[in-house]
Amino acid sequence: MGMLNQTDLSQLGFRRVGAGVRISDRASFHGAERISIGDGTRIDDFCVLSAGSGGITIGRNVHIAVYSSLIGESGIAIGDFSNISSRVSIYSSSDDYSGATMTNPTVPDRYKDVRHAEVSIGRHVIIGSGSVVLPGLDIGDGVAIGALSLVKSSCSPFGVYGGVPATRLKERQRGLLKLEEELLGDEQ
Repeated sequence: MGMLNQTDLSQLGFRRVGAGVRISDRASFHGAERISIGDGTRIDDFCVLSAGSGGITIGRNVHIAVYSSLIGESGIAIGDFSNISSRVSIYSSSDDYSGATMTNPTVPDRYKDVRHAEVSIGRHVIIGSGSVVLPGLDIGDGVAIGALSLVKSSCSPFGVYGGVPATRLKERQRGLLKLEEELLGDEQ
């Protein structure tokens, strides 16, 4: 995987890029001036980040794996130490599928009914491969979402969720919080 160098990153025009950020030269960005990326974050091949007016804010030490997408008009925020596994789709906008209105970006807005709502993903969240996160959700700190899940409701902190639609399956351990303290202490 080829990575963008510092010159490439600054030419893309991001709102902010932290230290030690690694971004594949095969990732795509739309609205880069509305995207902030924290220290130590990695974005892999074939990811698409399309920031609407609400922007995209990515914390430190976040990993966004291959073929993932973050798309929508409203804001998307991902907390520190989170992991977006391969082929995850996170949407802050969604068309009306009822048939009452038309859909798709080639149709003028007056013929569509698109819902826009922020998505907030907490710290230490892992979203399993192939999962979809819909607009307007708050995924609490420490949540783990199993592969191939459809997340259409907010998730309470430190829960393990999975399924279609995703439901809370059990409590997630919190040992990672102690490890975070150690890591941050080692960095000082």
